Amino acid sequence: PNVVSIAGVDPSGGAGLLADLKTFSALGAYGCGVVAALTAQNTQAVTGVHTPPVDFLRLQIDTLFADVKLAAVKLGMLGTAAIVETVADRLAHFSAPNVVLDPVMVAKSGDHLLAKSAVSMLREALLPRCFVLTPNLPEAGVLLEARAPETLREMYRAAERLRELLPHSNEHWVLLK
Repeated sequence: PNVVSIAGVDPSGGAGLLADLKTFSALGAYGCGVVAALTAQNTQAVTGVHTPPVDFLRLQIDTLFADVKLAAVKLGMLGTAAIVETVADRLAHFSAPNVVLDPVMVAKSGDHLLAKSAVSMLREALLPRCFVLTPNLPEAGVLLEARAPETLREMYRAAERLRELLPHSNEHWVLLK
C-alpha cells in the first residue's frame, strides 16, 4: 500500500518524515512524504524550525494526491495554524482515508514544535478527520486543556476523553504514549 507522511524533517532521522519513511518501508508499505516543516535538530535539541509557505505545502499535497492512490495518511509535526488548516482542507478535499494523527507539539528535548495558536485549529480541523490519534502524555494534556496525565488511572481516563473528541468514537482509536 502507498502511505504518505505529512510531517517535519528531523535531520538526525530519529523522528518525523525520515523516521516515518523508514517505518513504512520496514512494514512493507511504499512511503511518500510531504514536507510540512524543516528543523535544525539533533538527538538533544531543536535549534530552529522553518515552515514552507502554505501555497507550496498545498501544491505538494495536491500533486501527490492527483497521482498516487494512498491507503493511509500519517500526520506529524505541522507547526502552525495555517499549515494545520491547509492540511485539513486538502485531506477533506481528497477524502483522505485512514488518517493517523500524531499531534507533535513538544519534542523529547522539551522544545515546542506546534504554535499555541495552532492547537485549537488542530483540535477543530484535524481531529474530526482522524482514524487513530497518538499523543504522548504532555500532548494529551494540551489537547484536553488539562495537565498531563500521570497515573495509570489518569492515562486511561485521558485516552477515553480523547476518544470522545473523535468522530464515531466507537470506530476510532487513541494510542496514548
